[in-house]
Amino acid sequence: MQPSQDQEPTRPAPRSSLSAGLAETLADQIRQGVLAPGDRLPTEKQLTEAHNVSRAVVREALARLKSEGLVTSQQGSGVFVDPNFQKNAFRIAAPAPGDTQELEHILELMLSIEVTAARYAAQRRTEADLKKIRQALVGMEYALLHDRLGDEEDYQFHQAIVQATHNPHLVALNDYLEANVRRVIRSARHNTARMFAERMAAVQNEHQAIFSAIESGDPDAAGRAAETHLRNAADRLRLFQAERPPPV
Repeated sequence: MQPSQDQEPTRPAPRSSLSAGLAETLADQIRQGVLAPGDRLPTEKQLTEAHNVSRAVVREALARLKSEGLVTSQQGSGVFVDPNFQKNAFRIAAPAPGDTQELEHILELMLSIEVTAARYAAQRRTEADLKKIRQALVGMEYALLHDRLGDEEDYQFHQAIVQATHNPHLVALNDYLEANVRRVIRSARHNTARMFAERMAAVQNEHQAIFSAIESGDPDAAGRAAETHLRNAADRLRLFQAERPPPV
């Protein structure tokens, strides 16, 4: 039967998403102890049959696990759970709804990173760095004036600050946090905009204070402004969570 004009034909999932899904499944088995340190993983053939994917997908998934330090390969013997994976692999999962303790731990980590990045950015920023930070700041202002959330501009603002540190490890850590947990913090901005529109001017003032300190080359002021911003963002997130109805 031909699909109707209103119904799009089903497309196969991209290989990248299939490999990411398989990698996450295997990673969960390793972290939960289903696959213990030193255990051999199923063969490529077994994985293709068990998960109904191609060998190319399996190889990409295994490459992801190797890059995360979860598995190691031994030529002629197969792929094994790295005996030291708990020491090698750094991973943070977004806190579950209602897990206030884990949220506080993440906020403490984010606070230290944000303050450090702002301080180094104030000391090391170039004119090109300042231009990127200023553009993102202006972009957020423009978004607010046109009743948009400005989430992308907010991301660009904080990313530009980290890049201004010219520390590749801070940049890499920031990218990891952005992909995993920073969105939890950014939800404070998102929900502030939706539920408390009048407070967004204060949020923008916090951003302006960070930029001004970095522009002035004042690391102490930049650190204080970044700390104030993140602590206020944390308070806004806690307020939203307290007022959000519990899941049914």
